[in-house]
Amino acid sequence: MNEISQQEHIRNYQQLIQSQQTLILSTVTEQGKPESSYAPYVRDEQGIFYIYVSELASHTQNMLKTAAASILFIQPEKQCKNLFARERVVFDCSINEVQKQDECYYKQMLIMKEKLGETVELLQSLPDFHLLALTPINGKYIAGFGKAFSINMETGSL
Repeated sequence: MNEISQQEHIRNYQQLIQSQQTLILSTVTEQGKPESSYAPYVRDEQGIFYIYVSELASHTQNMLKTAAASILFIQPEKQCKNLFARERVVFDCSINEVQKQDECYYKQMLIMKEKLGETVELLQSLPDFHLLALTPINGKYIAGFGKAFSINMETGSL
């Protein structure tokens, strides 16, 4: 891959992530069954994704028990030329709960309110919601047929 092409791919995968306010979650139940869901998110400067989710949702229970999830960002169907080759980014993540007394909790909740609106404040008043930090361990960017790249988690390069 030449340098110009690599830089373009990096911009494209970063733009795909930034163009969406929700991420698609893939978790595993205690019985080993896969489960899909989604959640609105914010992302910090280190590339960590934060989601605010209810413990009543099975995906939250799955993440709290396994400390792992896979997340997906995928090009909207209407924007793609071929449904079999939709552009996408996938990250395998480790999960950590951010405690309410942590400075990070306060900071990320302010950012969430700013980005995602007043519903965040309402959800904060409910006792069953948890702020989870999803830290990418490895990632892949698929730009189309035969165009799959590993993402370097330290540098964001391909």
